Order: sequence, then structure tokens, then C-alpha cells
Amino acid sequence: MLAILTITTPIFLLIGSGYAARRTRLIDHEQMKGVGIFVMYLALPALVIRALTQQPLEEILQFNYLLAYGLGSALVFAFGLFVSLKIQREPLQTGAMQALGMAASNSGFIGYPVAAMVIGSPAAVMMALNMVVETLLIIPTALILAEMATHRSASLGKTLRTTLLNLSKNPVLIGLLMGLFLAITQTPIPSPALKAIDMLAEAAGPAALFVIGGALCGLELKGLAGRVGQIVAGKLVLHPLIILSAFLLVPGIEPVFIAGAVLFAAAPMISIYPLFGQRYGVGDISAAALLLATVVSFFTLSVVIGLLDTSLLIS
Repeated sequence: MLAILTITTPIFLLIGSGYAARRTRLIDHEQMKGVGIFVMYLALPALVIRALTQQPLEEILQFNYLLAYGLGSALVFAFGLFVSLKIQREPLQTGAMQALGMAASNSGFIGYPVAAMVIGSPAAVMMALNMVVETLLIIPTALILAEMATHRSASLGKTLRTTLLNLSKNPVLIGLLMGLFLAITQTPIPSPALKAIDMLAEAAGPAALFVIGGALCGLELKGLAGRVGQIVAGKLVLHPLIILSAFLLVPGIEPVFIAGAVLFAAAPMISIYPLFGQRYGVGDISAAALLLATVVSFFTLSVVIGLLDTSLLIS
């Protein structure tokens, strides 16, 4: 238990420092937003580029991993959507947002720092692979469904074009494409640029956790325990269980990658989840879900790390 706390406590201390900085007004909203922009537009893309250029491409593009993580996340998304639409009789945009909260992990801001401390360098490669699933499958599906429900007069083609245009501006996705181009063409990175990329990549984890803490300041549950609890349970319990099942079904995946995938799946939902929720009329629920999931994940991540077979972990 002490070894587990050694891993998880520094992570949540960094989140707590971000929360305290905002709570005490040491850093205001705009300044914290600036740190978030640094992480999203510089640190995380640099981390992805470094991960994709430091080892042979055939060791990185693990299609079995993409298949398993994509299948598991899609099943969780479908389950969340089914429960919301068929059992709770919610509108489509609400169902899409609840399903998104269950199936899209915060791979960059929480998943990566946790996985990096547990399994080491493979975590950066897994983060890149997970973001392929999240940015090209789960998030677009949720947004397309929500847009179709909100603007029923809009054609499917127009909705797809709008969604793809917005995704094309995602800096992490741009970093992913740049990293793949450099890896495929085997283009050498000049030493000064490589050093800058390394420095930015090293800052990604701590800065991301600090931003998450700042984002939690001011969020409230507001008596939404039932619906919020459903989303949080789907994210922190169902998602890692389904991901584990999917990885055990798909052959040819190394144990360390199975362990890492479960850790990423056990992370809370994406940090911009409340922004999506606000756009489609469930901002209070999505913000409360993010708050509760982040707090509860301190305990659930500790449990997941404890349950992982130590033979799967590397220093």
C-alpha cells in the first residue's frame, strides 16, 4: 500500500497545488488558462513527437492495441448511450454527452502522468495510441450525435465536415501527424530542436496535473449525485474493466501494454468534458462529473495499481 501511495500521492499533490493556487487567487482564471494552452499546444504535442521518433515505427504502431482500446471504448460508449436513451429516456444530445464522459479518458493530463510513474517510457507511446482512438473515434462520434440532435435541419454531411474541421485544429493530433511523418520519413531532428522537444515533453505531466487542479476550483456537485454517479462509475469502473476484457480477447499484446491500457482507462474523463456538456445543455452535470471523478480516482487508481500483477510493471 505504501508503494501505491508513493505513486499516486505526488500526482494528486500536484492537482491539489493547482486547486490551491486558484482557490487562494495566487493564479487567476486567465493565467491558469495560459498554462493549459502551454500544455495543450506545446508540451503534449512535443511529448507525442518524442514518443513517435525515439524508437522504430513498427514498435509504435501497434494495430492490435488500437483495435482493443478502440473496441473497449466503443462498447462503453454504446452502453452509456443505450442506458441514457432507452432506460432513462434522455434526449440524444444528453445521451451522447453521458456516453462521452464514460468512454473518453483524460489520457494527456492524468492518464499519462500516472502510467509514466507505473510503467515508465511505454506510457508516452500508449498515450499517442489512445489519443488516436479518442480524437478520431469517441469524441467525433459524440459530437456528431449531439450536433445531429441539436440541429436536426443540418445534413449529416455538413455535421461531419464541421466536426472534422474542428478536429483538424487539435494540436495533439497535429503533433501526432508530425511525429508519424518524421518517423516514416526517418527525418533527423536537429540537436537544438530535439533538446527543446525533450524539455517541453518533460514539462507535460506536472503542468497538466497543475491545470487539472485549477480547473476543479469552483466546480460543484449541486445535488446531481444520481446522474453524476452513473457517469463516474461508468468511467472509473466500467471503462477499465471493459478495456481489460478487450485486451485479453485480442492476441499479440505485451502484458505491459495491457497494464498501461487499464491505467489510462481508469483515469477520469477528458478535461474539456464540461465545455462540451455546456454546449449541449448538460454543463452542470458534466462539470460535477469531472469534479467527482477526479476526487474518486485518487482511490480507484490506487486500487487499480494494487490489483495489477507486479510482473506487468517495469521501473
